[in-house]
Amino acid sequence: MELNCYRRIRDLREDKDLTQAQVGAALGLSQRTYAYYESGQRMIPPQVLVALGDFYGVSVDYLLERTDNPKFLR
Repeated sequence: MELNCYRRIRDLREDKDLTQAQVGAALGLSQRTYAYYESGQRMIPPQVLVALGDFYGVSVDYLLERTDNPKFLR
């Protein structure tokens, strides 16, 4: 069952022409673990969400679709 609650994470990865293995390696995760997160089969821990936001240069709120603005709001 795909929950698809992390659609933007997949979209950002695909926009950069990266594989799940490449993003997982950049975050210190296996491809399988990253794939579970991306598909929504597992909840993404807060520290991984922050790392993904830093990796892509977007806010965690953008990743979670709480805003359509990818910029950090301070």
